[in-house]
Amino acid sequence: MNNYDILKSGTDIRGRAIASDKPAVLTEQAVRDLAAAFVVWTVRRTSKTRCKIAVGRDCRLTGENFANAIIAELKYAGLEIFDCGLFSTPAAFLVTRFPSMMADGSIMITASHHPKDINGLKFFTPDGGVNSEQLDQIIELANNGQKPVRSRTSTIIRRDFLRLYCDSLTETVRKGTGLFLPLKGMKIVIDAGHGAGGFFATRVVQPLGADVSPSQFLEPDGTFPAHPPNPENAEAMRSLQNRVLSSGADLGIIFDADVDRCAIVTSDGLEINRYRLIALASAIVLRDHPNATIVTDSVTTEGLREFIQNLGGVQKRFKRGYRNVIDEAKRLCAEGVDAPLAIESSGHAAFSDHYFLDDGAYLIAKILIEYANLRKYGKDLSSLIEGLAQPKEEMDIRLKFTSEDWRDTAEKIIVRLKGISERMLKLSDDNYEGVRAYVSHADAYFIVRTSVHDPVLPIYIESDKDGGTKIAARLLYSFLKDFRGLDVEPLARFVSA
Repeated sequence: MNNYDILKSGTDIRGRAIASDKPAVLTEQAVRDLAAAFVVWTVRRTSKTRCKIAVGRDCRLTGENFANAIIAELKYAGLEIFDCGLFSTPAAFLVTRFPSMMADGSIMITASHHPKDINGLKFFTPDGGVNSEQLDQIIELANNGQKPVRSRTSTIIRRDFLRLYCDSLTETVRKGTGLFLPLKGMKIVIDAGHGAGGFFATRVVQPLGADVSPSQFLEPDGTFPAHPPNPENAEAMRSLQNRVLSSGADLGIIFDADVDRCAIVTSDGLEINRYRLIALASAIVLRDHPNATIVTDSVTTEGLREFIQNLGGVQKRFKRGYRNVIDEAKRLCAEGVDAPLAIESSGHAAFSDHYFLDDGAYLIAKILIEYANLRKYGKDLSSLIEGLAQPKEEMDIRLKFTSEDWRDTAEKIIVRLKGISERMLKLSDDNYEGVRAYVSHADAYFIVRTSVHDPVLPIYIESDKDGGTKIAARLLYSFLKDFRGLDVEPLARFVSA
């Protein structure tokens, strides 16, 4: 019996695919077994005798071999297999919706922004990505060695399926602006980080009239040599910022490796990611959805809450994790609450008018519509977030756990931190994970939580007082330093600097 439970990461499969100082755990056999289990699960779910299954991948070093292994595994399962090749995660869902395909299930081989030695699988149905309970069912089937019944040879179809996705994006922008070439006269930098998103420059933005000649790192390269393919990464954002400023571009756009997250840089070098990106998306949405609820993760500033409220909206802070915020927005909508946007500070954004799919390229399409319209009045995107108050100081740090039972340690930290005297901390009323609290003598908020996927303890602090982040950090250091299995050295360095 297999044990693929260790590969579960939220609602994804993820693990080391290339051996280094540690052995590979996401092996070719594991990928074959999990893909076969997904097909068994899909056949049972649909009761169809001949299902349509799509297989796509990002550019990771192991991606092509894994895709070939999956297709070989399913060769005699009597399926219609769409071999999508280099693909994006949002496109992997949309192939279940495009009328010319209507896949019953889709497998995307990706590990998002993670390093080259990590890979993973994401499973989709026409209802969206599988949830945690559904993934448990698939893993159980794989653990038990369940395989599709061997029948006639599967039909394998190889076409330019990405064209359907690109065409849908250009159509969205054209419809939103009423123009065939709405980006004519604009110079736009696309930074794909050597991931799968290079297509956005030549197959979406350029056909809309933009000059994309200053773009960088469009060529897929699974070693990601330029910078981490991560819109949250400071190095990646600086690289885009430098390119925008040096080329005199009107806008810079960056994606992660599988194009489900994004960020931008304006012509004057302003980085719009994390809570600024949430503010921008909220401003766009609230114009058409007055008084709507914007569902975000918990790692957001107090200034963002005030910004959304000043626009007439309501911010609902919820658990970190893109599926968590999406599912909460869906729940609110089902109850009759207008919740058109679910967005994480990591850059995952999902709109109700787009299947609540976290699609970085679709968010950029929305932004491009807004930008094209603003330029008619000589304005930039930054004008939409002028009212966003910035904290005087911010600190964002991740402490690594060093023990195997790190989740137990993390739980103890959260429970004990909540018990600190209220004379020192005031816990937030809308706390859904970890601890979010106000430190009055530092005029600072902090959030301490457990990572969704990794053995780390992320800490975010913001303050409106000079030196306030260090005061709050000193309090946290005195509390955390005695926990075994937690490396507090980065926090110690910050406190002593």
